[in-house]
Amino acid sequence: MGIEFQELFSWMRRRKIFATLLVVCTLGIGIVIGTLISGHAQATHDQTATGATLLAVPDPITLSNAFSTISKKLGPAVVNISTTQVMEKPKGGKTPKKFGDPFQDFFDRFFDAPDNSPDAERSLGSGVIVDKKGFILTNDHVIDQATKIQVALDGDSTKYNGRVIGFDKDTDLAVIKIDADRELPVAKLGNSDGVQVGDWVLAIGSPFGLNSTVTAGIISAKDRSNVGHQFQRFIQTDAAINPGNSGGPLVNMAGEVIGINTAIYTGSRGFEGVGFALPSTTVINVYNQLITNGKVTRGSIGITFQEDRSNNRVLMKELGVPYGIVVEAVEPGSPADKAGLQPGDVITNINGQPVHSGADLVNPIAETVIGQSVQVRYVRNKQAKEVALTVADRSKIFPQVAQAAEDQPDQSDTPGQFGLHVEELTPDLSRKLGMSKITGVVVTEVEPASFAEDVDFARGDVITEINHVPINKLSDYKAEMGKLHPGQDVLFKVARHSDSDRVLTLFLAGAVPTMLAQ
Repeated sequence: MGIEFQELFSWMRRRKIFATLLVVCTLGIGIVIGTLISGHAQATHDQTATGATLLAVPDPITLSNAFSTISKKLGPAVVNISTTQVMEKPKGGKTPKKFGDPFQDFFDRFFDAPDNSPDAERSLGSGVIVDKKGFILTNDHVIDQATKIQVALDGDSTKYNGRVIGFDKDTDLAVIKIDADRELPVAKLGNSDGVQVGDWVLAIGSPFGLNSTVTAGIISAKDRSNVGHQFQRFIQTDAAINPGNSGGPLVNMAGEVIGINTAIYTGSRGFEGVGFALPSTTVINVYNQLITNGKVTRGSIGITFQEDRSNNRVLMKELGVPYGIVVEAVEPGSPADKAGLQPGDVITNINGQPVHSGADLVNPIAETVIGQSVQVRYVRNKQAKEVALTVADRSKIFPQVAQAAEDQPDQSDTPGQFGLHVEELTPDLSRKLGMSKITGVVVTEVEPASFAEDVDFARGDVITEINHVPINKLSDYKAEMGKLHPGQDVLFKVARHSDSDRVLTLFLAGAVPTMLAQ
């Protein structure tokens, strides 16, 4: 046996490479056999008592990432806009009083009767940042008559107060601004003239308050009129647009904003496959005027027409023109009146360009600088004529129908110091409130859309401390409130009578507002 081992060892020394390969192969075969046996045992183990095989999570697979790439790029520039509008309540609606109860007025005021202070209506919408300094495009109807505008950025818990730079009722566009302590991400606006029916698009916004929602669809139609106002010609899309999407961007596959989502056709208030976005070419023109002048000025020559009636082929034949817009009225004293245009004239060209639609007539005139002229070719009694007209301000020619700039509600700081109104807490009042052992001031009114409402004050609360300083009387309250300055953190210790007839100790805190919307 020893001799055989020595011979084997001698043989291995003479053939080192071959021997090494032999050992490696032997080990490899052993590992494979062990793995198969182990795998079989594991498979047997993975089958449960019911005979079912346990599921395993596969490795993630990356498919087409075009949508996700655009969403990641544009998402940070899309914001959520929440607004509050304060409305006065109608008078009346009193609760019947208990006869002979001298304190009923007090209980009516704090517990039983409805609050007769102004009401607040809240709404949600979207917007898109187009300037790193905080300028945001949105719809006018999102911020219309808002007392307070708050803007939430993607991934940022801070709510920024927004102020209105300008708005345009005719296109339903508005520009607001927020002041942040950094440069903000922006979205690039593209040229909507390049989009085609059938192109893929994404709609980004906050439908029903669900931030950073992305939906996909295609361009269903272009230049869609007779949906909104005279100066609204929409891009139609079947990308899901719902309440809350208003003011958000419609984005092409190059990651450019080619529209601002504005409206939907629906019978149920929800999405039914027909949404409308204002084209970026219109948006850019309106935005530039709003940030420059705070308003939009449009030119006019002072005529009235109805596009649908001008599409009548029989009418066009009888008037001796293949196409055009029929003038139905001429405003006295307008450029058209001074140039001799009359009802029944058919305008066929503006600045050498054919007029096939109302937009072909209105847009070049509206975009002309006030005081400059346009060349108008028209047909009267089947005879062609041409005249130069000086463009005037549309709002002055048609003051009765001009969408006058509506004053925004006063949004200066409230006389009650951040919307909080208080009175001295007398011993008799504290006893009736069930807080006889508590000193402080009682809250008599909390104004809607105010800092006090934001931190959750309620009528009947008793403020006992401000920033850890005891409040024993009204003068203490005024002294401590007078020390507060914008941006400072403030803590209120409050006693509140609960529904279960217990007195709760609450701590209400927030940062004193640095700026209110305006």
